[in-house]
Amino acid sequence: MTAPHPLDNPVRSSLAGPHARFAERRGNVLRYPVEVSPFLALPDQPDAADWADAAALAGPGALVALAGVRVPAPDDWEVTLIGEGVQLVEVEVEVEAAADADAETVRLGPGDVPEMLELAGRTKPGPFLPRTVELGSYLGIRRGGELVAMAGERLHPPGWTEISAVCTDDAWRGLGFASRLVRALVAGIRARGETAFLHAVADNPAIGLYEALGFRLRRGTVFSAARVPADQPAD
Repeated sequence: MTAPHPLDNPVRSSLAGPHARFAERRGNVLRYPVEVSPFLALPDQPDAADWADAAALAGPGALVALAGVRVPAPDDWEVTLIGEGVQLVEVEVEVEAAADADAETVRLGPGDVPEMLELAGRTKPGPFLPRTVELGSYLGIRRGGELVAMAGERLHPPGWTEISAVCTDDAWRGLGFASRLVRALVAGIRARGETAFLHAVADNPAIGLYEALGFRLRRGTVFSAARVPADQPAD
């Protein structure tokens, strides 16, 4: 039997692998701390016991994010489809000049989180929480001292690193900031002997940019938000 690919269930692969230090577990269900990421990881084919463990782990009424889960949830769960999506992998991004081109690119850390949260709140690149910066390297570009663009690393299945939170303030769009940041991140990921990948909602116009940079479609996926029944007994 062929072993599952790490990117087939990337949240689970991350939490069972390089991101194990973040993992909160009950049975076969894993999740990130809620201030780090909203994602919860189920087995590839979750059964009733797995859904019960997910409910106990998250808590009554909790809202969790699911990626790539197409198995129907139990009837008492409230599931909202965020959208069909795509998973792209890096195959030919040019990074030779990344270091020189991005002399003004700065590494972001915990001290930058308030600005990062504000930028993410304005541009809506996807979930970005107070401790998301701990998941990997984050880079930014400033203008007049203000953070106007950023991108960073999120999921980390073995051998792979996801690029996420790619965003630019509306006033600074069209200047190539996103491309520069993505190239710089790819350079760092390659230097570790890993391969970059990313996710996007299927109708996101940024997919064209990622393909132009050298990312290619690996598979379709789906993003959803699931709410635990409010009457779920507390663990």
